[in-house]
Amino acid sequence: MTRYLMKRILMLIPLMVGITLITFSVVHLAPGEPVEMQMAMNPKVGKEARERLRKFYGLDKPLAEQYVTWVGKLARLDLGRSFSSDNRPVRDKIAERLPITLALNIIALVMEFGLAIPIGILAATHRDTWLDKGITVFVFVGFAVPTFWLALLLMYLFGVKLNWLPISGLHTLGSDSYGLLRYVGDMAKHLCMPILVASFGSLAGLSRYMRSSMLNVIGQDYITTARAKGLSERVVIYKHALRNALLPLITQTGLAIPGLIGGSVIFETIYAIPGMGQLFYQAVMARDYPVVMGIVIIGALLTLIGNLVADVCYALADPRIREGRGVQ
Repeated sequence: MTRYLMKRILMLIPLMVGITLITFSVVHLAPGEPVEMQMAMNPKVGKEARERLRKFYGLDKPLAEQYVTWVGKLARLDLGRSFSSDNRPVRDKIAERLPITLALNIIALVMEFGLAIPIGILAATHRDTWLDKGITVFVFVGFAVPTFWLALLLMYLFGVKLNWLPISGLHTLGSDSYGLLRYVGDMAKHLCMPILVASFGSLAGLSRYMRSSMLNVIGQDYITTARAKGLSERVVIYKHALRNALLPLITQTGLAIPGLIGGSVIFETIYAIPGMGQLFYQAVMARDYPVVMGIVIIGALLTLIGNLVADVCYALADPRIREGRGVQ
């Protein structure tokens, strides 16, 4: 197992180098430069001032030299300084917004898996019934509905029309004077719609994965043998079938890790939640290269870690993988 783990970790190094090169190239080749974006609203700024600003940001150097400088800082865990007016370290800007995004997306992820697994089992055990068809319709609606449209629809319905929930931010103005329970309740009301939007689309997909995996397991010989022994259907499904049906969801769990940070751009922007998604959107609009590249690199690193976690979980679940024999 140790040898398998070390091999997987060493494979991440060239992948990460390639990701840094692609990220840097794509961000810098995008139309619009930070200096142009900052000076667009002030046409009186002369060419000399623009050049001084480009030199201050290091944009006057060749791209290859900029890349080497950036990678050197990245190796020291220095993400540079933001090109915005505050010129703060990117690491600090990310650190103050990361807890909000993580908390919001972890809650959404728990809801997704907590609901998707029983929904998938229900659909598989009632195959081709009206219940299964109803769940299938729900799944296709979940896949088809655009996230931004759902967010705006919920905002209009529950926030504007019914006035049940607040439509933006994390807290009501003046909530600092609330007691603890009222403060937490106020935050929960603000997070209801964002969490629903974050979990709806993924819930549909995960439940479909679970249904397909459960159907595949139910058709295996050992399930037939378990039933022939006289075991109750509940024991057959939840003790024997469920354990193996969960294996494909291990991959989904691993791939969900980068979504804890990068998957909230749309609803954080719409609901004005001061998290990583909103920061990324603002940085892209302002061509704030260090912030954009910092967030993308963190997302890429989490993707690689997610894949590694999935591989390790598979190896723990199936000895043939860690022994290099594969699965027939």
